[in-house]
Amino acid sequence: MRLVAEILVGLLAALHVYILVLEMFLWTTPRGRAAFGTTAQFAEETKALAGNQGLYNGFLAAGLIWGLIASDPTGQAAKIFFAACVVVAGLYGAATANRRILFVQALPGAITLIAVLIAG
Repeated sequence: MRLVAEILVGLLAALHVYILVLEMFLWTTPRGRAAFGTTAQFAEETKALAGNQGLYNGFLAAGLIWGLIASDPTGQAAKIFFAACVVVAGLYGAATANRRILFVQALPGAITLIAVLIAG
């Protein structure tokens, strides 16, 4: 189970690196606009805000990666903390921005958190 948990943590970190790239670098491109359902005008007007969001997603990814490379108990604590942060961010995003975030961010975070807790 520990291997499964480690793989899930790695995938969750990769997801947040991908979100970072979308929000920081691709926000105004057709790919970025399609991912978030925005118009070209809205994307241009909110480019700085999206970059800020992307940076925070990068911090989540960095924390999850830190959890993978740090020795226990620090690594385990980091994985739990940052996976929980992903869940909270996903729940807040789903409640305030777009319900789809529940499935894209909160659910993968919750599955990862449960796996990490079970693997101990």
